Amino acid sequence: MSPKRDYYEVLGVGLGASEQEIKKAYRKKAMEYHPDRNPGDREAEERFKEAAEAYKALQDPEKRRIYDQFGFEGLEGAGFRGFGGFESIFSAFGDLFGMGGGQRRRGRGGPQRGHDLRYDLTLSFEEAALGTEVDLEIPRLKTCESCAGSGAEAGTGSTPCPTCGGYGQVQHARGFFSIATTCPQCEGGGRVIEHPCKDCGGAGRVEMSKSLKAKVPAGVDTGARLRLHNEGEDGPGGGPPGDLYVCITVQPHPYFQRDGKTLFCRVPIPFGLAALGGKLEVPTLNGNRRLTLPEATQSGERFRIRGEGIPDVHGGSPGDLVVEVSVKTSEKLSSRARELMEELREIEIADVAKDGEEEGESAGDEKKKWKLFG
Repeated sequence: MSPKRDYYEVLGVGLGASEQEIKKAYRKKAMEYHPDRNPGDREAEERFKEAAEAYKALQDPEKRRIYDQFGFEGLEGAGFRGFGGFESIFSAFGDLFGMGGGQRRRGRGGPQRGHDLRYDLTLSFEEAALGTEVDLEIPRLKTCESCAGSGAEAGTGSTPCPTCGGYGQVQHARGFFSIATTCPQCEGGGRVIEHPCKDCGGAGRVEMSKSLKAKVPAGVDTGARLRLHNEGEDGPGGGPPGDLYVCITVQPHPYFQRDGKTLFCRVPIPFGLAALGGKLEVPTLNGNRRLTLPEATQSGERFRIRGEGIPDVHGGSPGDLVVEVSVKTSEKLSSRARELMEELREIEIADVAKDGEEEGESAGDEKKKWKLFG
């Protein structure tokens, strides 16, 4: 069985999509993959089910909140099991297109929850690893103070829409379908304003920017989302605000890489230090640390420094820093250094040749004797 696709991906909408955008996207998918239009097409049938399930989850504010925060597991924990068959799927389809047994619902004239907003934040490697506080400037719709979100001038009100009779929708007969669409006059509200507020033009909300601070916890990585409650748009009709989602991207570091909480870096060391061992200063996120190398350290060997990795974003113990050393041969030698290196080379050649002769003798085969020439 193929894994479930993200509900937003299924409908082709973004994280901050409005209720109307979700409805519109589902309507398009439902008509495209409806079984009557695709007889015998199993893939279209599965797409139809998939779109209905995504719509049922995202059109419900509480289910959508749980899904945004905890994903499929959160919905299952809350008792949402998707769909068991076509009965519930066509129920969603009928609700969307106004085929609910001849009943019509009144338009939403009261307060509604505002839209969630998304803000893309880019952090340096150190900011993400160690945590930081950032200043954000968020443009959003705010409830108009002059009319308190009603959209009408003080002392006036609204009346039922004459086009839809206050239902917010108008019915259209298309073949065997009876499709309900948003009323073009009241735009689904069910009521019209005779004397619109001069400050908001009858919309009930005005666009304003808000400055706020967001605390980024230590240990976040690319793909993390911070949720700031009630920092989204104010709802229509004086409704409560939505939430603000801060989506994080972390810039790469010139010499650090991370894998979860484990931090990696590669440090070049001179030949003499690798051969004889000694102290080496290595970089960490909290400044340089001394690392003791043993004699005969080989290029590619790794050493672990406990607790110098990435902090746990959930407050647990930090990870470790893994240092990989690479032996670097000097490109420019002083005359004294060259003299010593030549002497060392002769000694090493003699030692290797001696080892080779002993190996050949122990094997009893003269042909296995070998010698290195400098």
